[in-house]
Amino acid sequence: MQLNFRIEIFKEDGQYVAVAPELNVSSFGSTKKEAKVSLKEAVELFLEECKRMGTLEDVLTEAGFKPENRLWRSDDPLVAGRMALGF
Repeated sequence: MQLNFRIEIFKEDGQYVAVAPELNVSSFGSTKKEAKVSLKEAVELFLEECKRMGTLEDVLTEAGFKPENRLWRSDDPLVAGRMALGF
């Protein structure tokens, strides 16, 4: 099975934080590459635990993923950006 998911990387307190927003999984590293590798490991562990618990398909479906043959993928956002709000 393959999973195609989005990642976002931020710099926070001198570290790079990588996030898989659909799965609500994150990790970090000293470089962008380390953060990506660390996130991949965290997502793999998360998915393995879901599989062990028998909830993998439910978790992926609830996160917005759809199966296409042996590939699970989520829809790309129609719009991504920032919004300002005064309060």
